[in-house]
Amino acid sequence: MVSAIITAYNYDRYIERCLRSLLEQSLDKSQYEIIVINDGSTDNTRKILENYTDMARLFHLEKNMGLSYARNFGIKKAKGQFVIFVDADDYIQRDLLMIQKTFLTENNRLDAVSVDYYLVDERGNHIEYVNTEEKPIACGIMFRKDFLFEIGLYDEGFKAREDEDLRIRFLNKYNIYNIILPLYRYRIHENNLTKNAKVMQHYKEKLQWKHKK
Repeated sequence: MVSAIITAYNYDRYIERCLRSLLEQSLDKSQYEIIVINDGSTDNTRKILENYTDMARLFHLEKNMGLSYARNFGIKKAKGQFVIFVDADDYIQRDLLMIQKTFLTENNRLDAVSVDYYLVDERGNHIEYVNTEEKPIACGIMFRKDFLFEIGLYDEGFKAREDEDLRIRFLNKYNIYNIILPLYRYRIHENNLTKNAKVMQHYKEKLQWKHKK
């Protein structure tokens, strides 16, 4: 089984598009579950999610704990052998789960599987095709769940660049195989955390200190 984990913080504008993309997957419904971690949202995210109680496993954190905590919470709740993260402002192509699950199920030498992605705008228009090996992102990677536990999950001390820290630790022991298909949609908008230069620089320095040779 695959556990698709969505983490959401004040993304009421985008969450339904994200959920629809997961509900419309070509993989049989019995083969995957959708887990949504509402990370203390103060907008209408909780009200919107009430419409999906029969379609997803919903968890509401009382206050905003940060992405690393929310993803770890989701991993611990996951029933699947494989886990994949989808940010609430992004969405996926309908064959993503089926293709990635097939690769991992049929090849035990693969520890995780990533895909290429499109940058999209507010309306979902494609801006740019991106090779994820050249510009990796945290989402759209299907992991063997046990291996995430083995490397210690996400470091909750990181409020940004947590994906880079996880990736470094994961690749020290395991591999990520990339499928050259653009099956993930990464939305660009004014609230992307990566646009906060001060925060990103702070955690870049923390990352370098943690993994210095």
